[in-house]
Amino acid sequence: MARYQVILAYDGTEFLGSQRQAKSRTVQGELEKALRKLGWSERSALLAGRTDTGVHASSQVAVFDLDWQHTDGDLLRALNANMPADMAARDVKIVAPKFHPRFDATSRRYRYRLFNQQVRNPLRERYSWRAWPEIDGEALQKVALLFVGQHDFASYGTPPRAGGSTVRTVMNSSWQASEDEWHYEVQANAFLYHMVRRLVFVQVAVAQGKVSVDVVAGSLAEQAEDRERSELPSGLAPAQGLTLVEVIYPAEMSSGYNE
Repeated sequence: MARYQVILAYDGTEFLGSQRQAKSRTVQGELEKALRKLGWSERSALLAGRTDTGVHASSQVAVFDLDWQHTDGDLLRALNANMPADMAARDVKIVAPKFHPRFDATSRRYRYRLFNQQVRNPLRERYSWRAWPEIDGEALQKVALLFVGQHDFASYGTPPRAGGSTVRTVMNSSWQASEDEWHYEVQANAFLYHMVRRLVFVQVAVAQGKVSVDVVAGSLAEQAEDRERSELPSGLAPAQGLTLVEVIYPAEMSSGYNE
């Protein structure tokens, strides 16, 4: 019996999130179905993090224990032969017996894609958000920098457990332009539930002149009573624009693998 790490890519459109649910199609559920066909009999595979309904991944990390008598390459091929077309194993390797994909991670990196067009484009909107009215790129870049560092992100999401801390450390928050597209890169030690989509929604609101940068700065104020007076717009960016692109581990246990 050995512990294996697998890097998963999936199109989240037809998944009701990543975590297993009794009566819904999920990434974890489909992975475990494939593993059972290979003789796996453990209770649960482990994932590095949860992705919402409709959210994609290019490098989700999963771990499972399996008595496998063939090569890692054989296991990779066997997994892909038994998984549905909208998910795939990109890499497989043996890791330490106590390795945990979630708790051993030091940070995660997400990318959000949007394009700025007035008329809808069905071929693009499967994997990005069509945002309109027009976006001010300078304002977008300016507001993104506010989130770098350690802040209380209570205005941007909820913790995994009731009463948990809403303080997170963001290492990178930046936008890159490509013609009419904008790509948001954000890396943090951990994320609150819906945090990335909330961050994107608020930043786009600033870039469209719907809310000021000062209001966003106030939402990160150290005092809770000041945050409560903020005037942030309510809402989330659509799920389909979001992709988990990397889970980072300490150098001694790093997969060395991302998108």
